Amino acid sequence: MSDDSRQTPPEAAGRGLSHWLSHFLDRLGLRGGGTIREDITDALAQGSGQLADLSAQERAMLSNVLSLRERRVGDVMIPRADIIAVPADATLDEVLARFRTAGHSRLPVFDDSLDDPRGMVHIRDFLEFIAGQAKAEPTTGLSEPALHDLAAVDLTRTLADTKIMRPVLYVPPSMPAVDLLVRMQATRTHIALVIDEYGGTDGLVTIEDLIEIVVGDIEDEHDLEEAPTIAPEGEGRFTADARATLDELKQATGIDLSDDPVAEDVDTLGGLIVTLAGHVPAKGEIVAGPGGLSFEILEADQRRVKRLSIVQRSSADEDGDRPAETG
Repeated sequence: MSDDSRQTPPEAAGRGLSHWLSHFLDRLGLRGGGTIREDITDALAQGSGQLADLSAQERAMLSNVLSLRERRVGDVMIPRADIIAVPADATLDEVLARFRTAGHSRLPVFDDSLDDPRGMVHIRDFLEFIAGQAKAEPTTGLSEPALHDLAAVDLTRTLADTKIMRPVLYVPPSMPAVDLLVRMQATRTHIALVIDEYGGTDGLVTIEDLIEIVVGDIEDEHDLEEAPTIAPEGEGRFTADARATLDELKQATGIDLSDDPVAEDVDTLGGLIVTLAGHVPAKGEIVAGPGGLSFEILEADQRRVKRLSIVQRSSADEDGDRPAETG
């Protein structure tokens, strides 16, 4: 028996994909002396005329696929502060209300806190349980079953009692995003909790988050159009979500903080402000920033800044604040 016959399905699939990509490069005349990844990356970077048949969107997606293995779970996860979850002792009525406001089909379930996860509840399992409790029975002589008796559903029953929770995956933030995508496909589990080195919950990743790395944002009929994370409010003034990135700050104000030491280990405005202040500032507090920026906290709690106002001083204002030189 040949070695090929002993290949596992993933190995065979990988070899088939490699052969297809090699053939693809040969047809385009892009086959060089490097690896397939290097050849495609170089062709995309050089804007090769051989790729003219590919649209801008196709080239972007191909580039995103190649960069997928460089992305870590920690780069794409929903931070802990933004996780919408339910406690295991929540009543069915409370779970129903949370599903209505969350806009998600899956919710993590925890005991005492997010650091003690129990699994997740899927809205389909939840509705199936409710329908089962409503006990719709066919009526003799009628072709259609009787209407569900929702009054028979005990909405004070706890989620833990229903036994409808499903397991979730637990992964470290350093795990490559592509490895998590493969694992989700293999286990048919579309939600993972990101666990830090101490066993605490650091964030959450869904399969949709991973697919969006390649294809961009996916919105369905229930997604609301989001307001800009940084919105102008007049000359030199902006309101912003604290989750806005420093790249978005640069686009809005033209101020690039990427080389500023204070922004070396932060990605968001909230992180920048906490770093500058040395604590989580309270509502109404003003924090001076680099580049002639100042930040006024509009909304915050004990754990994080939520919304803020940005004031960008002009060069003339900055010069006026400096003491005059004496001759």
